[in-house]
Amino acid sequence: MSDHRTYKKLELVGSSPTSIEDAINNAIGECSKSVKNIEWFEVMETRGHIVDGKVGHYQVVLKVGFRIESS
Repeated sequence: MSDHRTYKKLELVGSSPTSIEDAINNAIGECSKSVKNIEWFEVMETRGHIVDGKVGHYQVVLKVGFRIESS
């Protein structure tokens, strides 16, 4: 094993009709199905859409950091 780490970031957009937290969890859950070594996330943007005067949908833009496997 090397004494350094190298990481890469991906940008994701998660959504949920329930909450911002669910939108984050949905994005990370889907990403983790195909990306190994995910270690952190940053919420870059939060938004939603309104239906009949109420929140209809939450959407978050995330950057997800993962460690490159060989580092």
